[in-house]
Amino acid sequence: MSAAENAKANSFVLLQIGDHRVALPAGLVAELAPPVRLHTFPHSSKLIAGVIVRRGRIVPVFDAALVLGGRTSSLQRFYLISRRQIGKASELGAIPVNGECELASGEVLPPAMDRPAYVAGTLTVGEESFDVLNLDGFADSYFPGASETGGAEAHS
Repeated sequence: MSAAENAKANSFVLLQIGDHRVALPAGLVAELAPPVRLHTFPHSSKLIAGVIVRRGRIVPVFDAALVLGGRTSSLQRFYLISRRQIGKASELGAIPVNGECELASGEVLPPAMDRPAYVAGTLTVGEESFDVLNLDGFADSYFPGASETGGAEAHS
């Protein structure tokens, strides 16, 4: 692995979601978008807050604070738009962020055995530790068995 690939693999965006500070691998981040109109529609999935339109694409907005066990904040500063690879297709998803974001690097330790499915590991930066989010684990942690039934969409 080259130095550039190693730096990218060890780069993370630290963000505030609800009451939690967490990390997301920087390679998954497509962009940070300003708060735009959230389009809501009738559905039964509490995990999906609605959708935004970004660069001509409809992007689902996930209420990550629900999964993390905190309160949804109405004071969002922007949306973190991330990429997920599903088979050969790429999908965008947005998470409302209500605090500052910063770029950090470090080694990730495996998650403790008692950590939920949405935690991919623990990142230590200085004296602080952050859960590294596994976005694929979000739906599974909120809807147990979602991956076997078609994901969160099967529950909406």
